[in-house]
Order: sequence, then C-alpha cells, then structure tokens
Amino acid sequence: MMKLVLILLLPGIVLCGPEENEGVKYASKCEACKILATELQARLSETGKSHEVIELGYSVDDVKPKKRTEYRRSELRLLESMENVCDRILEYNIHKERKDSTRFAKGMSETFQTLHGLVNKGVKVDLGIPYELWDNPSAEITQMKTQCETMIENFEDIIEKWYFNKQDEVPLIKYLCEDRVLRANDHQCLYETIPTKTDKEDSTEKKHKKQEL
Repeated sequence: MMKLVLILLLPGIVLCGPEENEGVKYASKCEACKILATELQARLSETGKSHEVIELGYSVDDVKPKKRTEYRRSELRLLESMENVCDRILEYNIHKERKDSTRFAKGMSETFQTLHGLVNKGVKVDLGIPYELWDNPSAEITQMKTQCETMIENFEDIIEKWYFNKQDEVPLIKYLCEDRVLRANDHQCLYETIPTKTDKEDSTEKKHKKQEL
C-alpha cells in the first residue's frame, strides 16, 4: 500500500515542542475578540425575534404584582446566551491555506479535505498522530477558547452595557472589540472576510492583466 508522509509539509499538525518550531500560531487578541463577538451576537440573534414576555420576582400572597419584561430585553436572555458561548469555538478549525484572521473558521480546511480524500482512496497518510485525532481541536483552537473565557470575565460589564443600551444601534464587534478591547491601530482583522469565488476570480483576472502589461 502506498505510504505518504506529510509531517514536514504540514507544520503545526504535530503538537509537541516549542510553538515556533511546530508552526503553531495562536490567536491574537483581535482574532479572539472577533470570534467571541461573532458567536455571542449569533446566539443573541437566535432569540432576538422572540416577543415573549416573562415575569420576574415572586410574592407569597400574590398581592404584589410580578415584574413583566420582554424576553429579548431581559437579563435572562443575556445570561443564557453567554453561558458556554466560548464552547462554540471548538467548532472552529485552522485553515492554514489562509494567512489572515479567516484562518479561524468553521468547517474542514482544504488541507484536511484533501488528506481525508486520500485516506478514502486507500492512501496511507502519516501525520505523526493517530487518524482518530485528526479532527480534534488544535492547540490554536483550545487556546483561543481560553482567551475567550478570559475576555468574557474581564469585559462582562462592557457586554452588559452594550446589551441593555446599545444592542439595536451598534454591532457588538465594534462596541466591544474595536472601541474598547483593542488599540486604535490594532483592529484590522475584525472586518476580514473569506473571499467569495467571484472575489477570487476578480483577483486572478487582475493579476493576469498586470502580467500582460
């Protein structure tokens, strides 16, 4: 059976030894805040259209009326949304074919799609780690989850202020990350997006035209 050794071609797959020697590049503060804001905003969006009214407080004799509030404006919704939000980072993977912050994205990377395809065709691929561990969260992902948890702890009051006062006016990624967590010249990654097929085609076309000139 054919054997393919890719350890040297895929730095960072084998996670032992110093970070720089293994090709591991941990998330910057900008990248961690971007993912946190994206995931928390997504969780809030899942319940943001609810018009449910909830009652808060209680009274033994039911004489004192309970406080009624919209669920979408309630502290309960915020607490439920923040609970375990950093666990959603474990759904991300490292896409090493990308060099900017979009290297952190959900879904299997092109590299691992190729490797799994080779295995499915009967090619033996040796990455230095067992096959069943290929899809486990990488060091970069687990470390970013820790960054996320620390960030929530340190900026919980800021998130609450945004939620109760600004959630309909300013995106969380701007209110939290751009305006408060990061320095003025350190938030370039926040608005980086994965290029669409059309973007790639336009880039290739411009490159060809430039070469012709």
